[in-house]
Amino acid sequence: MQDWYKNMSFYQIWIRSFADGNDDGIGDLLGVYDKLTYIKSLGVDGIWFCPIYPSPNADFGYDISDYKNIHPDYGTLSDFKRVLNRAHELGLKVIMDLVINHTSDEHPWFIESRKGGEDNPYKDYYIWRDGKGVKLPNNWESFFEGKAWEWCEERGQYYLHIFAKKQPDLNMDNPAVREEIKSIMRFWLDMGVDGFREDVITYISKHEQLPDGIPFLPAINGLPFYKDGPNLLRYLREFRAVAGEYGAVQIGEAPMTPVKTALQYLRGEDRVLDMMIQFDTMMADCFFTEYVHHPFSLRKLKRAFSRWQYALDGVAWNALYLENHDHPRVIDRYGSLEFWRESGTMLAACYLFQQGTPFIYQGQELGMTNIALPSIDHYLDVASVNAYHSFFRWEPVEKRLRRIHRSSRDSARTPVQWSGEENAGFSTAEPWFYVNPNYREINAAAEDRDPNSILNFYRKCLKLRKDCPTLLWGSYREYRWHSGWLYLYERQWQGERILVSCSFSKRQRRFSLPEGYAAEQAELLLDNYPAEQPGQVGTLRPYEVQVLRWK
Repeated sequence: MQDWYKNMSFYQIWIRSFADGNDDGIGDLLGVYDKLTYIKSLGVDGIWFCPIYPSPNADFGYDISDYKNIHPDYGTLSDFKRVLNRAHELGLKVIMDLVINHTSDEHPWFIESRKGGEDNPYKDYYIWRDGKGVKLPNNWESFFEGKAWEWCEERGQYYLHIFAKKQPDLNMDNPAVREEIKSIMRFWLDMGVDGFREDVITYISKHEQLPDGIPFLPAINGLPFYKDGPNLLRYLREFRAVAGEYGAVQIGEAPMTPVKTALQYLRGEDRVLDMMIQFDTMMADCFFTEYVHHPFSLRKLKRAFSRWQYALDGVAWNALYLENHDHPRVIDRYGSLEFWRESGTMLAACYLFQQGTPFIYQGQELGMTNIALPSIDHYLDVASVNAYHSFFRWEPVEKRLRRIHRSSRDSARTPVQWSGEENAGFSTAEPWFYVNPNYREINAAAEDRDPNSILNFYRKCLKLRKDCPTLLWGSYREYRWHSGWLYLYERQWQGERILVSCSFSKRQRRFSLPEGYAAEQAELLLDNYPAEQPGQVGTLRPYEVQVLRWK
């Protein structure tokens, strides 16, 4: 029997900016409930909720203070159950974010742990160390806020935080902590949730000695000693056993994980993860982080796509995405604002027809774009603020701010643009964060009426993918890998061949079909230009995509 997630696609909700159902300016579960029929209309089969648990929002939900409740900004457990039940009635699976590398420093576990004491059962729930004289326990850097160690006066020790200071890392080597995690999983699975996306899951096992890292690698200094740690597979097998009791899916986020390493978690019947959210395909215009830029390279993007497609074919399953809450909007990065509709639709097809399970981030289906705010004080994302003050500090303010405009996670977190009405139809109250000024042109209501819109093209892509076994199960082969403007790949299944040709060029260009493909025998399945402007096989207009079938 096929694994149930393989013929699905998911819609990702970052709830604070999705839809406001109670008119307080903050997205919530009532807003989600009201939009479930819209989500279903896209043709997706499931929802991934970013964290909706209680949190002080130092990292907007990824600093959890209670794993078994709902943030009061978003509603109640009863509201969640109502959303869950209605989603299931509509045939939508629901998966939750499981954030277990760290908690909030306001979680009761940490509040107790910082008290210390030999008889304290929470004493070793986190990673505590003495300093080395006047020095920190080691020289690791955090991703979000300076050094990876923070002094706790109450306990008289330092605690480890790989991310923000208010996100202390759990000590997964403590069996009691792992039992807590299993209890959290069962709580949500018993409620009817269908699985988990597991945040930075490959970071949860640390090297016992916590040795110094290489000092000239800022931000990732220490990475080799907490990524793919010595006990990671053992711990993941424990959590897998719980998920297996319920037939739940597990999707691991694994930054900076090469495909060869990924296979040890994804391969075979005894795999510990069903899919992996890798970052390779988000690095086509930057070096290891979006805050260190280089010009967009299609060749680099294609290498990432094909590396994962070839390596996982027949042995594991890909998670496909081009946007989520951790990355700025993709049209600004890989497409063209000049050819906004054309590039937004082409980018959809370029990844939705690969082998794997696609994920679509809220607003991506509308072609939402980055926002440019006037000063760093207007940005709320902890990573963006840290990058502004840390990367290229010698640059003029204007240049650093342009770097943030291009790179900030906040651009993915502006309120979803539902209509051209005030506040983009997100709320009747003033939204918690800035609405992109282009909402009068880019919004769901206008695009729903336009048969050639980005929104309706996503619907066409998802329907075609679902109706076509070759696009679900077929093998993948890339052609013209050397091209700097053309992404051309084949899906083949039981004698049927489909060629997906994607132009990343601002001008019309010609290309030759691969050997064995006769233009006169091609059947056009999909084109992102209007039907009244028919294209020609072997010629692509600016940012055109053609999906052609040969039988």
